Amino acid sequence: MNKKTVRDIDVTGKRVLVRVDFNVPLEKGTVSDNTRIRAALPTIHYLMDHQAVTILCSHLGRPKGEYDPRYSLKPVAERLGQLLQCPVSLAPDCVGPATQGLVKELRPGQILLLENLRFHPEEEANDAKFARALATLADVYVNDAFGTAHRAHASTAGVTEYLPAVAGFLLERELQFLGRALSDPARPFVAILGGAKVSDKIAVIKNLLEKVEVLLIGGGMANTFLKAQGKKVGESLVENDKLDVAKTLLQQGRNKLVLPVDVVIADRLDAQAQSRHVSVDDIPSGWRILDIGPKTVGQFKEHLHGARTVVWNGPMGVFEMQPFAVGTFAVARALAELSGATTIIGGGDSAAAVEQAGVAERMTHISTGGGASLEFLEGRELPGVAVLQDT
Repeated sequence: MNKKTVRDIDVTGKRVLVRVDFNVPLEKGTVSDNTRIRAALPTIHYLMDHQAVTILCSHLGRPKGEYDPRYSLKPVAERLGQLLQCPVSLAPDCVGPATQGLVKELRPGQILLLENLRFHPEEEANDAKFARALATLADVYVNDAFGTAHRAHASTAGVTEYLPAVAGFLLERELQFLGRALSDPARPFVAILGGAKVSDKIAVIKNLLEKVEVLLIGGGMANTFLKAQGKKVGESLVENDKLDVAKTLLQQGRNKLVLPVDVVIADRLDAQAQSRHVSVDDIPSGWRILDIGPKTVGQFKEHLHGARTVVWNGPMGVFEMQPFAVGTFAVARALAELSGATTIIGGGDSAAAVEQAGVAERMTHISTGGGASLEFLEGRELPGVAVLQDT
């Protein structure tokens, strides 16, 4: 990684604005999953230990540019305080005189969490005046929110016009693992892609085909490839407008792309639906593919055997429904059993899957950003990273 981090600058006694990703799920006014909060703790601890004044900022949900108490960061401030075992104040807003007053009162080692950035439409518009107002709160800026690094917002890009900008430890770790996988992976390098749509991952497939030994395809996106091969897929989710793209990718990746050979089908999208396991050549009309089958799992395991680097992004089926979670969880367990391999999980549903399969602790790296990791795997430069100071 060729970007400066928080350890490369002097933060002692400085006011440090840290963009974190505290976009966490809430249930009945409390945080129901604090994974993203925990992920930011190493950077926060470092700043506290080095006597910085720490000003945290984040978005939560989609409040549509106006104040909405359902998206207040108050529960996040409370949970962060519990994790740090010290008080964390919540500012009434992320900009303005009241917030500036609170920042002035902060002493080295103390923490303030600003209220939801997206209560202001200027945040997502990357408004220069709003970015400058955020920047006036601090002397230094640290981006530790990989989950929003693919967005050029005021708090990820605009603010860097006015403050020296470096990476936090979470962002550094993400860039190191994903960057190494793309630029210098230990081989064999195997990628697993799933999820609903081919259209979401066309650029990822193109980029990875040049880098991997094998690319395993599952999930809803596999249906489009199967149909492109001329197979009948019943009522399965298919992007008919992407069949030509799928044919081209199959041709380009003919020695690397591996598709399911059997699937679990159901007569409707419902956990209580009738379901059965069939070959991809025997899908009856009126039925739909909802998971990969056991023979496919076996083939995928064979391709994974001996892999030294594995990147996984996207589930193998509708894993939210127990009858169709078998393939996804089997892949998760197969990764957990690999010895000597670097296993990188690309955020979002894949991260949830390894967690639910009980093997999250056995993965080398679980990305905190689904969309950001996808864009990174496409080979694109992330706006929130590009603006940080180079080493």
